[in-house]
Order: sequence, then C-alpha cells, then structure tokens
Amino acid sequence: MLNIKINSMDYQGMLEAVFLATQDAISVVNEKGEHILANPAYTKITGIEYDDVIGKNALFDIEEGESLHMKVLATKKPVENTKLKIRPSGKTVVAQAAPIIVNGEMKGSVAVLHDISGIKDLTDKLEEAEKKLRELTYKYKPEDIIGESEAIKEVKRLIEKAAKVPATILLRGESGTGKELFANSIHAQSSRARNNFVRVNCAALSDSLLESELFGYEEGSFTGALKGGKKGLFEEADKGTIFLDEISEISLNTQAKLLRVLQEKEIMRVGSNKNIPIDVRVIAATNADLVKSVQKGKFREDLFYRLSILPIHIPPLRERLEDIPLLAKRFIAKFNDEYGRNIVDISSEALKVLMEHGWPGNVRELENTIGRSIIYMNINERVINTIHLPHLHAGKIQNYDNCIVSVNEDITTLDNVLHKAESEYIENIYLKSNKNKTHTAKVLGISLRSLYYKMEKYGIT
Repeated sequence: MLNIKINSMDYQGMLEAVFLATQDAISVVNEKGEHILANPAYTKITGIEYDDVIGKNALFDIEEGESLHMKVLATKKPVENTKLKIRPSGKTVVAQAAPIIVNGEMKGSVAVLHDISGIKDLTDKLEEAEKKLRELTYKYKPEDIIGESEAIKEVKRLIEKAAKVPATILLRGESGTGKELFANSIHAQSSRARNNFVRVNCAALSDSLLESELFGYEEGSFTGALKGGKKGLFEEADKGTIFLDEISEISLNTQAKLLRVLQEKEIMRVGSNKNIPIDVRVIAATNADLVKSVQKGKFREDLFYRLSILPIHIPPLRERLEDIPLLAKRFIAKFNDEYGRNIVDISSEALKVLMEHGWPGNVRELENTIGRSIIYMNINERVINTIHLPHLHAGKIQNYDNCIVSVNEDITTLDNVLHKAESEYIENIYLKSNKNKTHTAKVLGISLRSLYYKMEKYGIT
C-alpha cells in the first residue's frame, strides 16, 4: 500500500520516473477507475497507445479476468499475483495492484503487469520437446520388444548376445515384423549406445543418390553438389551404428563399395580419392530371400557372407500368436496417448478374432488395426469389442490371399487409411458442433491443444 504525504503533483512526478525505469507494464487509475497514467512498457505489452487508454475505464484493457484496479478501489486493499489475459495483444500477464493513499485519502490504484507469454511459449515448446523425446525413447527401448512366446524369447537372447560383440548383423523377416525396432535394441544395449544410430532405407533411394548419401561427396563432384561437399551417413554414424534396411535393393555397384567398407573400415566420398577411416557397426535387414538373390546373380555372394556373420530371423506374427494380447495392450496404451483416449481393455472375444487372423502385415498390421478400432469407437466406450475390429469383426476373417481389388480402387498403406479415417471423423464432429472447437474437443475426448494440432495436420478449417 502506498501511504505518502505529498501533494498530487509530487506523487505523479515520482511515479513517472519509476514508470520509465521498469520493463513491466504499469498503469494508474484515479478514484473513479479511469486511467490517468501508463508507462511505455504498458503500450509494448498491451498494444494500446498511451493516448488511447487515458480516460478509459479500468476494464478497457482486460480480455479475460477481473480488473485489479476496480477490486482495489472497492476493498482499499492490495491484490497480488493474479493471472489475466489482456487485449488487444492477447498476452497473458501476472498482475498485482495496490491502492494509492495521499494524505489519508484514496486517490486511485496502481497496477504492475508482468508478461509471461514468453514463459508460456517456452513451456509449450518444452512440452512438445518432451513428447518427442518420449516418442524416441519409446522407439529405442529394448524392453519395447513385446512378447513372451518362445519364438520371441529366442530372438531376445540372440539380440542380447549380438549387442555384446561388434559383428555385422543381418536381420531377416517379413515386412511389418519390426526389424528396425530389433536393430534399435541391439544398438541400445551395445557399447555404442551413446553414439548415433543412423537408419537408411535403401529401397527409397536411387542408386546414384544412395551412393552419395552413404559415402558423401566432394564439392563439384556432380551437378547440384553442395559447396564444400557433404558428409555421408557412414561418417555420421562413426563410433555408432548404421542400419541398412532393405539391403537386397541396392545395386551390384553399390554392393561392391559396401563390401569394401566392411572389409577395410574406410569410405571414399564421391568425387574424391582420399580414404576416410570409420568405426561403424553395420546392421542390415531384408524381407527378401538373399540366398535366392545370390543364386540369380542379383546379390554378391561375398557380401552376403560378410553380412551374415550373425543372422537373426524375426518371426512373423502368425508364428507367435500368443503374443497378440500383450501387443494389443501395448498399442492401446500408445494410441491412448496419441489420440487422447482412455481405452482400458480389449475383450476376450475380440482377442480370439485377432488370434484367428492370418496377419500378412504382421505386427504393423496389428498396430494399425488397433489404432483404427479406437478411432471408430464412441467416446464413452472403454473396451474394444469385435464390432470395432475393421474387416475382422463377427469372427469373419477376410482372406487377404483371395482378396480382389478393383482396378479403379485406390491402393494405399494402412497408415494412410488410418489418417484418412481420423481426418474425416474429426471434420465430421467439427461440422456437427457448428465449428465450435471447444465442443469438438470435448466430444472427441481430447484436449483443445491436441485438436488444434490435428486440425492443422489435416488442413481442417
């Protein structure tokens, strides 16, 4: 409380001096609740010019919250640490106010507003970073290899042994069995765990591009080469691990260069004649039969044996059906986090249907099936039942081998189907809610922040 025995001209001059020296916004109202003073920081934080606020009521700059000035004038007591949203800037501030008593008479109120919008933005970014870190941690943890079947236990034993030696490893398994997860697990349990794990999808790059990506290049080595050249992925993975997925797709020319890397422990950038020593653990993976590829002359025999020092077979899901209940519950927890849902279980009937399915898409197909089931569940439902299982319900298992797809029907990945279904459902609820985002988020059972993220992701306006 300011209790000073000076004339009004003196206290105004003193306040003005204080106003110019602080980074916080300060505003003063008279006993009628009308603004009579504001400092430059006030304009910066609120977005209101000095001349526009003078004479205006104390409520003039408040978007959300109670006027501290009016409360002080009513109670003649100070108010501390109150969160407000001000206009027109829309910034969030923490404010405090106190009465101005001059010669024993109430002359007004002075308020100080501290901008915390920057702190809020940093908090939001920190939460987003923590979320991404959790996602990465979830992906790389060895214990995320879910299953208690004998088949998966044997793989876990082999991976634990593989992690202790620097040998090159070949992971063999059908598409969707999770070969990258097993490669991550080997790296995470090895002495290289603190260094880079670099993944390369060999099938996604042309031969010339794959070579420059793997080994790097010198400046001017080809049209479009960056000034100063570029490090290759083998150099990026130095002291760490490089995971070469779909190794069967690389050309014979690149196979020869890869063989040299494995034998000599050095690489040569495209356009250079200088060898660069590297220390990289190589884990390769394929869903193809490399023995047949060698017999057909599509894969070098010497490279095959070099890669197969420690081969590990990842079993398909149909050979570890007893792991489906554990996998399903892990995916439920994962999608609960991603979708903001609260699914607690899956029924025994639904599990029976899942365990009778052939799973040509393996664990990835199971994950997409669980995710899609959750999307189509009503917001008040907590248990996945057979009716929720896409193309699997009522015990009628669709035979993928005999499935006929019209030539006019678009063929796409299950991930795309899942995203399309989510997008359409969110947009449908949004329109039914008369484009009220708060109501839409409530109906969907997700936070408003999650809704904004998903609407931006799918371009819903």
